[in-house]
Amino acid sequence: MKTLWAPWRIEYVTSDKKEGCIFCNAISEHDDLTLYKGETTMVVMNKFPYINGHLLVAPIRHISSLSQLDKEEMGELLFIVEQSIKILKQVMKPEGFNVGINLGKVAGAGVEEHLHFHVVPRWIGDTNAFTVFAEVRVIPEHLKATFDKLKPYFINLNATG
Repeated sequence: MKTLWAPWRIEYVTSDKKEGCIFCNAISEHDDLTLYKGETTMVVMNKFPYINGHLLVAPIRHISSLSQLDKEEMGELLFIVEQSIKILKQVMKPEGFNVGINLGKVAGAGVEEHLHFHVVPRWIGDTNAFTVFAEVRVIPEHLKATFDKLKPYFINLNATG
């Protein structure tokens, strides 16, 4: 048996688990992973990232499909996705991005009841073969350290451009 040490995970393992929607909880209270709360859109860091800087961009309203968005929400949502990419480029210097929405459980939606975009920065060789062969993700930086790098850039983000 091989051992992969991840001592920072003890915080999560021993913490109280919140009930309800993770996005709605982040909107209604102080959340250590919330980077931005706008009029209709929010940005939170993924607690279970594929790689450092994995962001979730969601509407404030608790909706599950694109067809439920009004034009203002749709416009702000896409604008904030674009701004999130811009900030990640400036702070983390990725070489590319995966951006997408998983609609429905069969499509991989972990939180299917609240629509959200995944914004995942990518670097050449960032995940190597660990994920494929060992079902292990390598996250080289603690989430709080990544949050501290990104938060100053989201503080003054204006949804209207």
